[in-house]
Amino acid sequence: MTTSRPPLPPPRPFGRALCAMVTPFDPAYGLDLPAAQALAVHLVDNGCDGLVLNGTTGESPTTSDEEKTALVRAVAEAVGDRASVVAGVGSASTAHTVALARAAERAGADGLLVVTPYYSRPPQAAVGAHFRTVADATGLPLMLYDIPGRTGTRIEVETMLGLAEHERIVAVKDCAYDLLGSTKVMGRTSLAYYSGCEELNLPLYAVGGAGYVSTVANVAPRAMSAVLDAFDAGAVAEAARLNQLTLPLAELMMASGLPGAVTAKAVLGFPVRGPLQGAGEAVAARLRAARDALTG
Repeated sequence: MTTSRPPLPPPRPFGRALCAMVTPFDPAYGLDLPAAQALAVHLVDNGCDGLVLNGTTGESPTTSDEEKTALVRAVAEAVGDRASVVAGVGSASTAHTVALARAAERAGADGLLVVTPYYSRPPQAAVGAHFRTVADATGLPLMLYDIPGRTGTRIEVETMLGLAEHERIVAVKDCAYDLLGSTKVMGRTSLAYYSGCEELNLPLYAVGGAGYVSTVANVAPRAMSAVLDAFDAGAVAEAARLNQLTLPLAELMMASGLPGAVTAKAVLGFPVRGPLQGAGEAVAARLRAARDALTG
């Protein structure tokens, strides 16, 4: 008689609930490292297993290489081994990405987030070569960032399958809006899939995802992780209910026509760098009200 075994949990190389952390600036638009350390500790204290720095929400197009490295070093020192620190190092240039990756490794990052090279729209063979070159450049595990709406280039399923063979390519931040393709890759590889789209956090998790990389977690970390807590406990209906509660805030922050960096900082009270502009007090008040309604 064959005894059935419960399915193995999905791999979670960086934890489960990751926050795409904003980069705090001071009133003069300089990098505010003490504020970054304080925010990082607050997020970890309130349920974030990992912090993703220097990504889209971190306004990476506006920060210098030196600022990126300083931010990784400061946050890694602040959180220690309590949470993973994943450094965004993607750029449109392979050589520049490699340089950023090596700097992040020296600064204490636990992993790398690497976006598909943008603007030049390389073919799939070149996309794969780019990621392998970056993965070979350090000893850190790498999370692919698939967001064709911003880069203009998808990481196609066959390319993902090939990249999964690399020992240091371990995860995907999934913003491709293709649950079928994502499910295919999860079924054929050990890649850990993290939702990068708030509305897909629970759906992707339910079909085998590892968790999320959330912008909304900057302002409501416990509410976001509570959805996955309920699902892990087998309370699927409760997970769905809690997920519904997050949607008004998520929609205001991510689907109102303003970038997530702008809306998150409107709640937190930090300025953004140009070309982004602040949300304005009326929008900020609506965002804070939605946050307060969710978090009680």
